[in-house]
Amino acid sequence: MDPLDPQDKIRVLVAKPGLDGHDRGAKVVAAGLRDAGMEVIYTGLHQTAEMIVEAAIQEDADVVGLSILSGAHMTLLPKVKRLLDEKGAGHILITGGGIIPDDDLVELEKLGIGHLFGPGTALERIAAYIRDEVGKRRAARVE
Repeated sequence: MDPLDPQDKIRVLVAKPGLDGHDRGAKVVAAGLRDAGMEVIYTGLHQTAEMIVEAAIQEDADVVGLSILSGAHMTLLPKVKRLLDEKGAGHILITGGGIIPDDDLVELEKLGIGHLFGPGTALERIAAYIRDEVGKRRAARVE
């Protein structure tokens, strides 16, 4: 597999972890990424970190995109990262969005979480970030 082959679609798992029941933004992003040529799997509401990681591995995802509006980002994002690492899937990009304070963004980045997007971010910007980051990660895995 050529890591940058445009025929090799990027697989994105979009999930709503925790008790947050607001999924309009996640559905809009999922549709936008699909329109941008990515293969998107939407797992729905109320997913546990364990469910998300299991689905990401089963679906051979390149990306886990988490929509978190509940304020639990400092718990849920690191837990998903830790579980992916434990399962040998640390190469999967974790990104997402929600209402996340700047100080928390810095801390999450230090933990290996990818860029997180706030409300109103252009879908083109999110898709471009994912394409770039997945390309880098695929190339690094081939080396």
